[in-house]
Amino acid sequence: MSGHVIPAPQVHTIPVAGGGTFPVRRVYCIGRNYAAHAIEMGHDPNREPPFFFQKNPNNLDSSGEFPYPPHSSEVHHEAEMLIALKSGGTNISVDDALDHVFGYGLSLDMTRRDLQGQMKKMGRPWEIGKAFERSAPCGPIHKASEVGHLDHGPITLTVNGEIRQEGDLNQMIWKVPEMISYLSDYFELAAGDVILSGTPSGVGPVSRGDVMVLAVDKLGSITVNVT
Repeated sequence: MSGHVIPAPQVHTIPVAGGGTFPVRRVYCIGRNYAAHAIEMGHDPNREPPFFFQKNPNNLDSSGEFPYPPHSSEVHHEAEMLIALKSGGTNISVDDALDHVFGYGLSLDMTRRDLQGQMKKMGRPWEIGKAFERSAPCGPIHKASEVGHLDHGPITLTVNGEIRQEGDLNQMIWKVPEMISYLSDYFELAAGDVILSGTPSGVGPVSRGDVMVLAVDKLGSITVNVT
């Protein structure tokens, strides 16, 4: 068997609180998972099944900096909780879903809202608005064995000290076990998969020089500078 014809891509990792790194396989993002945000985006949360899109593993970035991306003049913050899986499979039951969770962290789903909007109007996929370089600033993963499984607690995002997003994890329409179970009906989940759990209302634009601070109860906070 011949070897690789080009250098093998490096496995992307993000830090784990207390030491070590978590290798990322896939990144699934749930859309409009807080009722107020669904309404904010012009949708009815009571009649919509869950839906997901994907970012790329190396979009996750723990550097603390978010470079303002090209070809956009309207980039929005979306504060999210990150769920990291230690195992997976297909057709996972809701009751068994949390057995597959390694831990939780903080992440932002930064969005080129103007490009996303253009794609929506044309009926095209909108990864160009979501899956760009360093579009998911994140913090370290905290082990579930140490922080427990998070189903409630405040989630907040400030920009330059002003509260922009404020909610509670218990406001998620689809809870963590339900997200994992639903995804496993359509994809084969595996160790290294990451899920971003949706964002509360209050999404809005950022500019170069802004400082974003995201906090979730039991997960601390991360500071991200827009450069």
